[in-house]
Amino acid sequence: MSAMERKQYNTIIWLLGSLAAIGPFSIDMYLPGFPAIAADLSTDMAHVGLTLTSYFVGISIGQIAYGPVMDRFGRKKPLMLGLLVYIVAALGCALSPSVSVLITLRFFLALGGCVGMAGSRAVVRDLFSGREIARALSALVMVFGVAPIIAPTIGGMVVKAFGWRYIFVVLAAIGTVVLVALSRFLRESKGADTSISLHPKKVVLEYLGLFREPAFVTYTLASAAAVGGFLAYISGSAYVYMKLFGFTATQFGWMYSANAVGLITASQINRLWLRRQDSARILRSVTVAQFCLVALLFVLPLNGSIGITGFIGLVFCYLFLFGFVNPNSMALALHPFTRNAGSASALIGCIQMVAGASASGLVSYLYNGTAMPMIWVMAGCTGISLLVLSGSGLFMKREPENLAADI
Repeated sequence: MSAMERKQYNTIIWLLGSLAAIGPFSIDMYLPGFPAIAADLSTDMAHVGLTLTSYFVGISIGQIAYGPVMDRFGRKKPLMLGLLVYIVAALGCALSPSVSVLITLRFFLALGGCVGMAGSRAVVRDLFSGREIARALSALVMVFGVAPIIAPTIGGMVVKAFGWRYIFVVLAAIGTVVLVALSRFLRESKGADTSISLHPKKVVLEYLGLFREPAFVTYTLASAAAVGGFLAYISGSAYVYMKLFGFTATQFGWMYSANAVGLITASQINRLWLRRQDSARILRSVTVAQFCLVALLFVLPLNGSIGITGFIGLVFCYLFLFGFVNPNSMALALHPFTRNAGSASALIGCIQMVAGASASGLVSYLYNGTAMPMIWVMAGCTGISLLVLSGSGLFMKREPENLAADI
Protein backbone atom coordinates (compact mmCIF):
# COMPACT_ATOMS: atom_id res chain seq x y z
CA MET A 1 0.00 0.00 0.00
CA SER A 2 1.49 3.37 -1.08
CA ALA A 3 1.68 6.39 1.21
CA MET A 4 -1.26 7.99 -0.60
CA GLU A 5 -3.34 4.82 -0.35
CA ARG A 6 -2.46 4.52 3.33
CA LYS A 7 -3.55 8.11 3.93
CA GLN A 8 -6.85 7.52 2.13
CA TYR A 9 -7.38 4.28 4.06
CA ASN A 10 -6.75 5.99 7.40
CA THR A 11 -9.11 8.86 6.52
CA ILE A 12 -11.87 6.40 5.65
CA ILE A 13 -11.32 4.37 8.81
CA TRP A 14 -11.33 7.42 11.08
CA LEU A 15 -14.46 8.84 9.46
CA LEU A 16 -16.35 5.54 9.52
CA GLY A 17 -15.16 4.92 13.05
CA SER A 18 -16.51 8.31 14.12
CA LEU A 19 -19.85 7.49 12.53
CA ALA A 20 -19.97 4.13 14.27
CA ALA A 21 -18.94 5.76 17.57
CA ILE A 22 -22.13 7.84 17.70
CA GLY A 23 -24.06 4.79 18.92
CA PRO A 24 -21.80 3.65 21.78
CA PHE A 25 -21.04 7.25 22.77
CA SER A 26 -24.77 7.85 23.24
CA ILE A 27 -24.88 4.89 25.62
CA ASP A 28 -21.63 5.18 27.54
CA MET A 29 -21.60 8.91 28.13
CA TYR A 30 -24.85 9.05 30.06
CA LEU A 31 -24.33 5.94 32.21
CA PRO A 32 -22.60 7.91 35.02
CA GLY A 33 -25.67 10.17 35.07
CA PHE A 34 -28.10 7.38 35.98
CA PRO A 35 -28.30 8.27 39.71
CA ALA A 36 -28.65 11.99 38.90
CA ILE A 37 -31.36 11.30 36.31
CA ALA A 38 -33.29 9.14 38.78
CA ALA A 39 -33.09 11.83 41.47
CA ASP A 40 -33.96 14.75 39.17
CA LEU A 41 -36.90 13.01 37.50
CA SER A 42 -38.16 11.46 40.77
CA THR A 43 -37.91 7.85 39.61
CA ASP A 44 -35.84 4.73 40.34
CA MET A 45 -32.84 3.17 38.61
CA ALA A 46 -34.95 0.44 37.04
CA HIS A 47 -37.04 3.03 35.17
CA VAL A 48 -33.93 4.95 34.14
CA GLY A 49 -32.62 1.64 32.79
CA LEU A 50 -35.59 1.60 30.41
CA THR A 51 -34.09 4.62 28.64
CA LEU A 52 -31.32 2.24 27.62
CA THR A 53 -33.80 -0.42 26.52
CA SER A 54 -35.76 2.07 24.39
CA TYR A 55 -32.48 3.11 22.78
CA PHE A 56 -31.74 -0.48 21.77
CA VAL A 57 -35.26 -0.84 20.35
CA GLY A 58 -34.77 2.35 18.32
CA ILE A 59 -31.47 1.09 16.96
CA SER A 60 -33.11 -2.16 15.89
CA ILE A 61 -36.00 -0.52 14.04
CA GLY A 62 -33.86 2.25 12.57
CA GLN A 63 -31.30 -0.04 11.00
CA ILE A 64 -34.02 -2.08 9.32
CA ALA A 65 -35.35 1.13 7.75
CA TYR A 66 -31.95 2.45 6.67
CA GLY A 67 -30.72 -0.79 5.05
CA PRO A 68 -32.78 -0.79 1.83
CA VAL A 69 -32.71 3.02 1.68
CA MET A 70 -28.89 2.97 1.58
CA ASP A 71 -28.93 0.25 -1.08
CA ARG A 72 -31.38 2.28 -3.18
CA PHE A 73 -30.02 5.83 -2.81
CA GLY A 74 -26.40 5.24 -1.87
CA ARG A 75 -24.75 5.66 1.52
CA LYS A 76 -24.08 9.37 2.00
CA LYS A 77 -27.54 11.02 1.89
CA PRO A 78 -29.18 8.58 4.35
CA LEU A 79 -26.19 9.03 6.67
CA MET A 80 -26.64 12.80 6.70
CA LEU A 81 -30.40 12.53 7.27
CA GLY A 82 -29.92 10.17 10.20
CA LEU A 83 -27.41 12.50 11.84
CA LEU A 84 -29.86 15.41 11.59
CA VAL A 85 -32.51 13.35 13.40
CA TYR A 86 -29.92 12.44 16.03
CA ILE A 87 -28.98 16.07 16.72
CA VAL A 88 -32.60 17.19 17.16
CA ALA A 89 -33.42 14.22 19.43
CA ALA A 90 -30.34 14.87 21.60
CA LEU A 91 -31.47 18.44 22.23
CA GLY A 92 -34.93 17.10 23.09
CA CYS A 93 -33.44 14.69 25.64
CA ALA A 94 -31.72 17.62 27.33
CA LEU A 95 -35.12 19.23 27.91
CA SER A 96 -36.99 16.11 29.10
CA PRO A 97 -39.41 16.91 31.96
CA SER A 98 -40.02 13.27 32.97
CA VAL A 99 -38.53 9.81 32.62
CA SER A 100 -41.31 8.76 30.23
CA VAL A 101 -40.43 11.62 27.86
CA LEU A 102 -36.74 10.74 28.15
CA ILE A 103 -37.49 7.10 27.32
CA THR A 104 -39.39 8.22 24.20
CA LEU A 105 -36.74 10.68 23.03
CA ARG A 106 -33.97 8.15 23.59
CA PHE A 107 -35.84 5.98 21.09
CA PHE A 108 -35.68 8.77 18.48
CA LEU A 109 -32.05 9.46 19.38
CA ALA A 110 -31.35 5.85 18.46
CA LEU A 111 -33.32 6.12 15.21
CA GLY A 112 -30.95 8.85 14.10
CA GLY A 113 -27.70 7.57 15.58
CA CYS A 114 -27.97 4.00 14.32
CA VAL A 115 -27.45 5.14 10.72
CA GLY A 116 -23.73 5.38 11.45
CA MET A 117 -23.60 1.80 12.72
CA ALA A 118 -25.32 0.28 9.67
CA GLY A 119 -23.73 2.70 7.22
CA SER A 120 -20.14 2.23 8.36
CA ARG A 121 -20.37 -1.57 7.99
CA ALA A 122 -21.99 -1.23 4.55
CA VAL A 123 -19.24 1.11 3.34
CA VAL A 124 -16.60 -1.34 4.59
CA ARG A 125 -18.27 -4.11 2.58
CA ASP A 126 -18.39 -1.80 -0.47
CA LEU A 127 -14.67 -1.10 -0.31
CA PHE A 128 -13.14 -4.38 0.92
CA SER A 129 -13.41 -8.13 0.42
CA GLY A 130 -12.17 -11.37 1.98
CA ARG A 131 -10.14 -11.11 5.17
CA GLU A 132 -9.76 -7.38 4.53
CA ILE A 133 -13.36 -6.98 5.73
CA ALA A 134 -12.46 -8.37 9.16
CA ARG A 135 -9.23 -6.33 9.27
CA ALA A 136 -11.10 -3.12 8.38
CA LEU A 137 -13.79 -3.85 10.96
CA SER A 138 -11.08 -4.44 13.55
CA ALA A 139 -9.58 -1.06 12.62
CA LEU A 140 -13.01 0.51 13.08
CA VAL A 141 -13.15 -0.98 16.58
CA MET A 142 -9.90 0.84 17.37
CA VAL A 143 -11.49 4.16 16.39
CA PHE A 144 -15.01 3.86 17.74
CA GLY A 145 -13.64 1.95 20.73
CA VAL A 146 -12.22 5.26 21.93
CA ALA A 147 -15.83 6.21 22.73
CA PRO A 148 -16.26 3.90 25.74
CA ILE A 149 -12.81 4.92 26.97
CA ILE A 150 -13.53 8.63 27.15
CA ALA A 151 -17.34 8.79 27.17
CA PRO A 152 -18.02 7.70 30.78
CA THR A 153 -15.23 9.94 32.07
CA ILE A 154 -16.54 12.91 30.09
CA GLY A 155 -20.07 12.06 31.17
CA GLY A 156 -19.04 11.93 34.82
CA MET A 157 -17.30 15.31 34.58
CA VAL A 158 -20.26 16.89 32.77
CA VAL A 159 -22.71 15.57 35.38
CA LYS A 160 -20.53 16.87 38.20
CA ALA A 161 -19.98 20.30 36.65
CA PHE A 162 -23.26 21.05 34.86
CA GLY A 163 -25.81 18.29 35.51
CA TRP A 164 -27.00 15.31 33.48
CA ARG A 165 -28.96 17.35 30.92
CA TYR A 166 -25.78 18.80 29.47
CA ILE A 167 -24.64 15.32 28.51
CA PHE A 168 -27.17 15.46 25.69
CA VAL A 169 -26.08 18.96 24.70
CA VAL A 170 -22.56 17.56 24.26
CA LEU A 171 -23.95 14.64 22.22
CA ALA A 172 -25.76 17.10 19.93
CA ALA A 173 -22.48 18.98 19.43
CA ILE A 174 -20.64 15.75 18.61
CA GLY A 175 -23.32 14.82 16.08
CA THR A 176 -22.93 18.22 14.44
CA VAL A 177 -19.16 17.83 14.09
CA VAL A 178 -19.53 14.34 12.57
CA LEU A 179 -22.20 15.62 10.16
CA VAL A 180 -19.91 18.40 8.91
CA ALA A 181 -16.97 15.99 8.51
CA LEU A 182 -19.19 13.52 6.66
CA SER A 183 -20.42 16.14 4.21
CA ARG A 184 -16.89 17.25 3.42
CA PHE A 185 -14.76 14.12 3.42
CA LEU A 186 -16.84 11.01 2.70
CA ARG A 187 -17.12 10.02 -0.94
CA GLU A 188 -20.07 7.93 -2.06
CA SER A 189 -19.02 4.26 -2.02
CA LYS A 190 -22.10 2.94 -3.80
CA GLY A 191 -24.17 4.70 -6.44
CA ALA A 192 -27.95 4.74 -6.47
CA ASP A 193 -29.55 1.48 -7.62
CA THR A 194 -33.08 2.03 -8.93
CA SER A 195 -33.57 -1.72 -9.33
CA ILE A 196 -33.91 -1.97 -5.55
CA SER A 197 -37.52 -1.44 -4.54
CA LEU A 198 -38.66 0.29 -1.36
CA HIS A 199 -42.15 -1.20 -1.56
CA PRO A 200 -42.80 -2.73 1.90
CA LYS A 201 -43.59 -6.18 0.50
CA LYS A 202 -40.43 -6.30 -1.60
CA VAL A 203 -38.34 -4.95 1.27
CA VAL A 204 -39.63 -7.73 3.51
CA LEU A 205 -38.91 -10.33 0.82
CA GLU A 206 -35.42 -8.89 0.37
CA TYR A 207 -34.72 -9.26 4.07
CA LEU A 208 -36.19 -12.75 4.22
CA GLY A 209 -33.99 -13.71 1.27
CA LEU A 210 -30.90 -13.01 3.37
CA PHE A 211 -31.80 -15.96 5.59
CA ARG A 212 -31.29 -18.31 2.64
CA GLU A 213 -27.55 -17.83 3.13
CA PRO A 214 -26.45 -20.36 5.80
CA ALA A 215 -23.35 -18.40 6.83
CA PHE A 216 -25.47 -15.31 7.43
CA VAL A 217 -27.84 -17.20 9.71
CA THR A 218 -25.12 -18.88 11.75
CA TYR A 219 -22.84 -15.93 12.33
CA THR A 220 -25.60 -13.37 12.78
CA LEU A 221 -27.23 -15.47 15.51
CA ALA A 222 -23.87 -16.08 17.19
CA SER A 223 -22.95 -12.41 17.08
CA ALA A 224 -26.39 -11.34 18.33
CA ALA A 225 -26.10 -13.60 21.37
CA ALA A 226 -22.59 -12.27 22.06
CA VAL A 227 -23.81 -8.68 21.78
CA GLY A 228 -26.63 -9.56 24.17
CA GLY A 229 -24.08 -10.62 26.76
CA PHE A 230 -22.03 -7.48 26.18
CA LEU A 231 -25.04 -5.17 26.51
CA ALA A 232 -26.28 -7.01 29.58
CA TYR A 233 -23.04 -5.84 31.18
CA ILE A 234 -23.57 -2.30 29.86
CA SER A 235 -27.10 -2.26 31.28
CA GLY A 236 -26.19 -3.55 34.73
CA SER A 237 -22.73 -2.10 35.24
CA ALA A 238 -23.79 1.33 36.53
CA TYR A 239 -25.86 -0.22 39.32
CA VAL A 240 -23.30 -2.91 40.19
CA TYR A 241 -20.27 -0.63 40.37
CA MET A 242 -21.84 2.60 41.66
CA LYS A 243 -24.52 1.26 44.00
CA LEU A 244 -23.16 -2.11 45.15
CA PHE A 245 -19.42 -1.41 45.04
CA GLY A 246 -19.71 2.29 45.96
CA PHE A 247 -17.77 3.69 42.98
CA THR A 248 -18.10 7.42 42.30
CA ALA A 249 -19.10 8.55 38.80
CA THR A 250 -15.44 9.37 38.07
CA GLN A 251 -14.18 6.01 39.36
CA PHE A 252 -16.82 4.22 37.33
CA GLY A 253 -15.68 6.13 34.25
CA TRP A 254 -12.04 5.11 34.73
CA MET A 255 -12.93 1.48 35.36
CA TYR A 256 -15.16 1.47 32.30
CA SER A 257 -12.36 3.02 30.26
CA ALA A 258 -9.96 0.26 31.30
CA ASN A 259 -12.41 -2.34 29.98
CA ALA A 260 -12.66 -0.45 26.70
CA VAL A 261 -8.86 -0.39 26.36
CA GLY A 262 -8.89 -4.17 26.65
CA LEU A 263 -11.55 -4.46 23.96
CA ILE A 264 -9.60 -2.20 21.58
CA THR A 265 -6.36 -4.10 22.25
CA ALA A 266 -8.10 -7.37 21.39
CA SER A 267 -9.43 -5.97 18.13
CA GLN A 268 -5.92 -4.98 17.07
CA ILE A 269 -4.47 -8.35 18.07
CA ASN A 270 -7.23 -9.82 15.94
CA ARG A 271 -5.87 -7.98 12.87
CA LEU A 272 -2.53 -9.73 13.38
CA TRP A 273 -4.12 -13.09 14.18
CA LEU A 274 -6.02 -12.97 10.88
CA ARG A 275 -2.68 -13.24 9.05
CA ARG A 276 -2.26 -16.75 10.47
CA GLN A 277 -5.80 -18.08 10.95
CA ASP A 278 -9.25 -17.62 9.43
CA SER A 279 -12.08 -15.75 11.13
CA ALA A 280 -14.26 -18.82 11.70
CA ARG A 281 -11.60 -20.63 13.76
CA ILE A 282 -10.74 -17.51 15.73
CA LEU A 283 -14.40 -16.94 16.51
CA ARG A 284 -14.99 -20.46 17.78
CA SER A 285 -11.84 -20.44 19.93
CA VAL A 286 -12.53 -17.16 21.69
CA THR A 287 -16.21 -17.99 22.25
CA VAL A 288 -15.20 -21.14 24.13
CA ALA A 289 -12.77 -19.09 26.24
CA GLN A 290 -15.41 -16.43 26.86
CA PHE A 291 -17.89 -19.05 28.04
CA CYS A 292 -15.34 -20.46 30.50
CA LEU A 293 -14.80 -16.99 31.95
CA VAL A 294 -18.47 -16.19 32.36
CA ALA A 295 -18.99 -19.62 33.94
CA LEU A 296 -16.48 -18.61 36.62
CA LEU A 297 -18.24 -15.28 36.98
CA PHE A 298 -21.51 -17.15 37.39
CA VAL A 299 -20.31 -19.71 39.94
CA LEU A 300 -17.76 -17.94 42.15
CA PRO A 301 -19.98 -15.17 43.59
CA LEU A 302 -22.45 -17.83 44.70
CA ASN A 303 -19.99 -19.38 47.15
CA GLY A 304 -18.41 -16.13 48.28
CA SER A 305 -14.96 -16.92 46.87
CA ILE A 306 -14.57 -13.80 44.74
CA GLY A 307 -14.05 -10.19 45.79
CA ILE A 308 -14.47 -6.91 43.96
CA THR A 309 -11.01 -7.15 42.38
CA GLY A 310 -11.62 -10.68 41.11
CA PHE A 311 -15.03 -9.71 39.77
CA ILE A 312 -13.59 -6.74 37.87
CA GLY A 313 -10.75 -8.91 36.51
CA LEU A 314 -13.10 -11.57 35.14
CA VAL A 315 -15.33 -8.94 33.54
CA PHE A 316 -12.27 -7.33 31.95
CA CYS A 317 -11.22 -10.64 30.39
CA TYR A 318 -14.77 -11.31 29.19
CA LEU A 319 -14.93 -7.94 27.43
CA PHE A 320 -11.39 -8.38 26.08
CA LEU A 321 -12.52 -11.52 24.24
CA PHE A 322 -15.54 -9.67 22.84
CA GLY A 323 -13.00 -7.64 20.86
CA PHE A 324 -12.33 -10.80 18.83
CA VAL A 325 -15.93 -11.98 18.59
CA ASN A 326 -17.51 -8.86 17.13
CA PRO A 327 -15.39 -8.10 14.02
CA ASN A 328 -15.00 -11.76 13.02
CA SER A 329 -18.68 -12.65 13.36
CA MET A 330 -19.76 -9.56 11.41
CA ALA A 331 -17.20 -10.17 8.66
CA LEU A 332 -18.35 -13.78 8.27
CA ALA A 333 -22.00 -12.75 8.16
CA LEU A 334 -21.42 -9.94 5.62
CA HIS A 335 -19.03 -11.79 3.34
CA PRO A 336 -21.62 -13.40 0.99
CA PHE A 337 -23.21 -10.05 0.04
CA THR A 338 -22.25 -7.26 -2.37
CA ARG A 339 -25.32 -5.76 -4.09
CA ASN A 340 -27.43 -5.70 -0.92
CA ALA A 341 -24.69 -5.19 1.66
CA GLY A 342 -26.62 -2.28 3.18
CA SER A 343 -29.64 -4.47 3.91
CA ALA A 344 -27.44 -7.28 5.21
CA SER A 345 -25.55 -4.89 7.49
CA ALA A 346 -28.81 -3.37 8.72
CA LEU A 347 -30.39 -6.74 9.48
CA ILE A 348 -27.30 -7.89 11.36
CA GLY A 349 -27.39 -4.71 13.40
CA CYS A 350 -31.13 -5.03 14.00
CA ILE A 351 -30.88 -8.60 15.23
CA GLN A 352 -27.94 -7.67 17.44
CA MET A 353 -29.84 -4.79 18.98
CA VAL A 354 -33.00 -6.86 19.49
CA ALA A 355 -30.80 -9.25 21.44
CA GLY A 356 -29.26 -6.31 23.29
CA ALA A 357 -32.64 -4.76 24.11
CA SER A 358 -33.92 -8.12 25.32
CA ALA A 359 -30.83 -8.70 27.43
CA SER A 360 -30.84 -5.22 29.00
CA GLY A 361 -34.59 -5.40 29.60
CA LEU A 362 -34.16 -8.80 31.23
CA VAL A 363 -31.48 -7.43 33.54
CA SER A 364 -33.92 -4.72 34.66
CA TYR A 365 -36.77 -7.22 34.98
CA LEU A 366 -34.70 -9.60 37.13
CA TYR A 367 -33.47 -6.77 39.36
CA ASN A 368 -33.06 -8.04 42.92
CA GLY A 369 -30.53 -5.66 44.43
CA THR A 370 -27.49 -7.82 43.57
CA ALA A 371 -25.11 -8.30 40.63
CA MET A 372 -26.58 -11.70 39.80
CA PRO A 373 -29.21 -10.63 37.21
CA MET A 374 -26.45 -9.10 35.09
CA ILE A 375 -24.32 -12.24 35.46
CA TRP A 376 -27.21 -14.59 34.70
CA VAL A 377 -27.99 -12.81 31.43
CA MET A 378 -24.31 -12.59 30.41
CA ALA A 379 -23.89 -16.33 31.02
CA GLY A 380 -27.06 -17.23 29.15
CA CYS A 381 -26.20 -15.14 26.10
CA THR A 382 -22.64 -16.46 25.88
CA GLY A 383 -23.94 -20.02 26.19
CA ILE A 384 -26.36 -19.45 23.31
CA SER A 385 -23.55 -18.06 21.14
CA LEU A 386 -21.42 -21.12 21.86
CA LEU A 387 -24.32 -23.47 21.12
CA VAL A 388 -25.00 -21.80 17.77
CA LEU A 389 -21.36 -22.08 16.71
CA SER A 390 -21.04 -25.64 18.02
CA GLY A 391 -24.20 -26.68 16.21
CA SER A 392 -23.52 -24.70 13.05
CA GLY A 393 -23.99 -27.90 11.07
CA LEU A 394 -27.70 -27.28 11.53
CA PHE A 395 -27.29 -24.29 9.22
CA MET A 396 -24.19 -25.17 7.19
CA LYS A 397 -23.43 -28.69 6.05
CA ARG A 398 -19.92 -27.48 5.42
CA GLU A 399 -18.01 -24.23 5.51
CA PRO A 400 -18.27 -22.53 2.10
CA GLU A 401 -14.95 -22.87 0.32
CA ASN A 402 -14.61 -19.19 -0.52
CA LEU A 403 -15.50 -18.26 3.05
CA ALA A 404 -12.92 -20.55 4.58
CA ALA A 405 -10.24 -19.47 2.15
CA ASP A 406 -10.84 -15.72 2.28
CA ILE A 407 -12.06 -15.16 5.81
